[in-house]
Amino acid sequence: MKNGKNKKAKGPEPSRRIIAAMSGGVDSSVAAALLKKQGYFVIGVFMKFWKDGKRGENRCCSTDSEKRARQVARVLDIPFYIINAEKEFKKKVVDYFLKEYKKGNTPNPCVVCNKEIKFGFLIKKALSLGADFVATGHYARIKNGKLLKGKDKNKDQSYFLWQLNQKQLSRILFPVGKYTKPEVRALAKKFKLPVAETPESQEVCFIKNTVNEFLKKYLKIRPGKIIEFQDVRHPAGCRTSPKILGEHQGLWFYTIGQRKGIGLSGGPYFVVAKDLKNNNLIVSKNQKDLEGKELIAQNVNWICPQKLPIEADVKIRYKSNFAKAKIFKTGGQRIKVVFQKPQKAPTPGQSVVFYKGEELLGGGVIN
Repeated sequence: MKNGKNKKAKGPEPSRRIIAAMSGGVDSSVAAALLKKQGYFVIGVFMKFWKDGKRGENRCCSTDSEKRARQVARVLDIPFYIINAEKEFKKKVVDYFLKEYKKGNTPNPCVVCNKEIKFGFLIKKALSLGADFVATGHYARIKNGKLLKGKDKNKDQSYFLWQLNQKQLSRILFPVGKYTKPEVRALAKKFKLPVAETPESQEVCFIKNTVNEFLKKYLKIRPGKIIEFQDVRHPAGCRTSPKILGEHQGLWFYTIGQRKGIGLSGGPYFVVAKDLKNNNLIVSKNQKDLEGKELIAQNVNWICPQKLPIEADVKIRYKSNFAKAKIFKTGGQRIKVVFQKPQKAPTPGQSVVFYKGEELLGGGVIN
């Protein structure tokens, strides 16, 4: 391709091969349809992930999902292939999930799946097959090497993409990022795709029933004491004896901020901390005991290099509101995040993600 001196490439040429990750849902189906309409050579790929036992099914790649993806590929008249990623998914996502819970953290498997599987394993596979780009149905946008929020603020999925790097971004397309969800469903009807009304799933894809049932199957149960949080000290500086309220079934069955399912009367009680050394669960009736003015994050990744300290809009969980904060470097891949106002239940293992306007700057894992 020849470019004039003052011309910039606006994206992939129609002659290039694009692998569209198809899950059988409306978003990935419309993404493939949009690319096909624009004249690109689109190859539909359905990935098989790890499932829990012979009778279990992974929601992202169930038999019904595969059937719908095949139907969409047939309607679009594009090649359709299945890629087995069970071994990679088990190693990178499921094992990480269990390891984090065992450490007392609350992991975010979607973040790791995006980095390691959808935009790690799949990009490598795509390049080995002669494709130039990988496209998905994520609600996010890429512009000049910057990762931006999706147009639909209610569906924006950029939060889950903070671990991506420039090399990966150069090979990724998000065709539905500039649309809202209602617009995407309308496009599905326009393209006559059999997935226009497909419902969405918000659960962890590889867990059949509940997280606790899954953890009981793979982690050893270690009951311990439930202790009431105390911040009262004697004049001599010694903490009063802790009040034992009951027994927990294992620290990995609880998460910071949890209110239901603790099993205590006289509440409500909130989980405010986990004492891993003594195997104690710390609870309080006062929600203010959950608040934190600052946090430390590790494994930090910047989409584009940043010179710290900086001010940013920060999310400490996917559904939380943005909070103003200042970010400081503390050494290595660790940073300190200081909020203007205390935030409720910063949770170890979850992602803290940084934005400047529409741009996602990067993120880290709450420590």
